[in-house]
Amino acid sequence: RRLACGDVEGRLEAIFGRVRAIQAKSGRFDMLLCVGNFFGSTSEAEWAEYRTGAKKAPIPTYVLGANNEDTLSYFPDVSGCELAENITYLGRRGVYSGCSGLQIAYLSGTEAQQQPAPAHSFSAKDVAELKMSLLSTPNFRGVDILLTSPWPRDVGTFANSAGEIDTKKCGSKLVSDLAASLKPRYHFAALEKAYYERLPYRNHMVLQETPQHVTRFIALADVGNTGKKKYLYAFSIVPMSSMDPTELVKQPQDVTENPYRKLKKEAPKSKASAEEEPACQFFFDLNKHQGKKRPSDGKERGDSQPKQAKKPPQPTGPCWFCLASPEVEKHLVVSIGTHCYLALAKGGLSPDHVLILPIGHYQSVVDLSSEVLEEVTKYKAALKEFFRSKGKRYVLFERNYRSQHLQLQVIPVPLDLCTSEDIKEAFITQAQEQHIELLEIPEHSDIAQVAQPGMPYFYVELDTGEKLFHRIRGRFPLQFGREVLASEALLAQPQRADWRQCAAQRPEEEA
Repeated sequence: RRLACGDVEGRLEAIFGRVRAIQAKSGRFDMLLCVGNFFGSTSEAEWAEYRTGAKKAPIPTYVLGANNEDTLSYFPDVSGCELAENITYLGRRGVYSGCSGLQIAYLSGTEAQQQPAPAHSFSAKDVAELKMSLLSTPNFRGVDILLTSPWPRDVGTFANSAGEIDTKKCGSKLVSDLAASLKPRYHFAALEKAYYERLPYRNHMVLQETPQHVTRFIALADVGNTGKKKYLYAFSIVPMSSMDPTELVKQPQDVTENPYRKLKKEAPKSKASAEEEPACQFFFDLNKHQGKKRPSDGKERGDSQPKQAKKPPQPTGPCWFCLASPEVEKHLVVSIGTHCYLALAKGGLSPDHVLILPIGHYQSVVDLSSEVLEEVTKYKAALKEFFRSKGKRYVLFERNYRSQHLQLQVIPVPLDLCTSEDIKEAFITQAQEQHIELLEIPEHSDIAQVAQPGMPYFYVELDTGEKLFHRIRGRFPLQFGREVLASEALLAQPQRADWRQCAAQRPEEEA
């Protein structure tokens, strides 16, 4: 049984008084782990009583080092030392192994913004050396606990909100890298004067890697804060080395994608297939600069080159889905964003059947850059809200097979017609009948975890977040997604399974 706390900032009586009260009520705890600022600008008076032995911490207490120059003097030995009875400074970086086998990795200080790194900061070299000391261990699976003072950058990606804290701007990228490599079961941090318990995230790629344990990130507030934010966290943990492997890798229901997983590199250019399915949707450039892509910031750049290092690959032949195509039909466009846009489907399953497409030339979702993927997500959220207001839920599918430009088909289904379970069952049943292996992937997972750039696949997503996936290894029915939705089990319009049989003439579409 362990306790972890956030910034103490010299309030020793407050934290140790709280620990005494908890132990009186709930029994003994084995240790207190302190992250953030243990000392503050007014620490000396209270600290003197503990340093001289007049007072004693009620529990073995382990602290991280200074995060600023003002408190450096409290930590005389960078390799770690006993500061007072029952209070131990772990050191600049390293691994603490308890007699029970519990492994605690730690990194003191904040990320250095200059070189050489100040004494209260860590550098990329510090992180690399800590990683190496553990990753070189035979059969390394991860550590039980990771202690850092700064939050890891981007920890909130794919997860519940961190409130007022912007996880894309706060924290350290080096800490993110460390957490991604060390795979801690618990990661504690502080400094932001906020409490945030992130949904647990997985440390493996679904369907591609052996299942591993999950990580729980917990940020703690400052001791005695007036907002009554949580600064002390109690938890029980059995050392990883003592656990049954099956028990260790169990995945909780609310597990999410790993927030630190890098986006896949852009797929290499590929030749257009001779069997490419004819285009069923056309677009136009509202800026009327035919033959030019609209810059990602929405402004003209003239002949200057964009600053972005990554560009979508160029089509190898005519592409009816690129915004700059000269063959566009502007009457089908609904909305144009910065990186993506929305259009009505030609020969749709229903009048409000729409497509989400990237403005640039991308083959599939797993090829998208981060900014394009972010806008796709915004379009999906807006469509979900819109269709729900109309008493409908949407079904989205993508077929990355015999198609050179990403097309996300979004089809609304009345809420009173069928449930999300009915839709899943319809897809799975028809897949089994056609000997197609359609697998359900975890709700908070990312498609990039199960598909590599260039890999043919079929993918279904419900607006509840449920997902089905099939890796295409041979031939695949081009109209499978439409056939399922048009079947008697769902929309009961089998005659609309093939878009070419229900596409209207242009005058009718414009009417």
